[in-house]
Amino acid sequence: MRAAVTVITLGVDDLTRALAFYRDGLGFATNGIVGTEFAHGAVVFIDLQPGLRLALWPRASIAHDSGLPLGPPSATNMTLGHNVASKDEVDAVMAQAAQAGATLVKPAHDTFWGGYAGYFQDPDQHLWEVVWNPAWATDD
Repeated sequence: MRAAVTVITLGVDDLTRALAFYRDGLGFATNGIVGTEFAHGAVVFIDLQPGLRLALWPRASIAHDSGLPLGPPSATNMTLGHNVASKDEVDAVMAQAAQAGATLVKPAHDTFWGGYAGYFQDPDQHLWEVVWNPAWATDD
């Protein structure tokens, strides 16, 4: 197996609400909800950087497709990292997320390792870290 990820799927409880948050609130380009003609097929795809997509798929559909029981969501199972080019950009993204309806979990702050970061949760409790790391260059 190659060490490559092509799709990150977030399980959501309300696909319409998730679409509104990511498309309208955060400004992510998408064709909206597709696959509604199939049972458990409704999904939203968002192109991220080349070769990587974010999928929003109902948690009940993930449970059905995988055969696993539907359990409660947990924000601490994983985080999504969004690296930006400056402290000001961290603050701007955090403000945009809050305006879109995110819950600000931890305000942006100077980190112990010399960066600057904050955390927010989307409406389905997925945890995003917005971070400026002076050791990592970002491609815009």
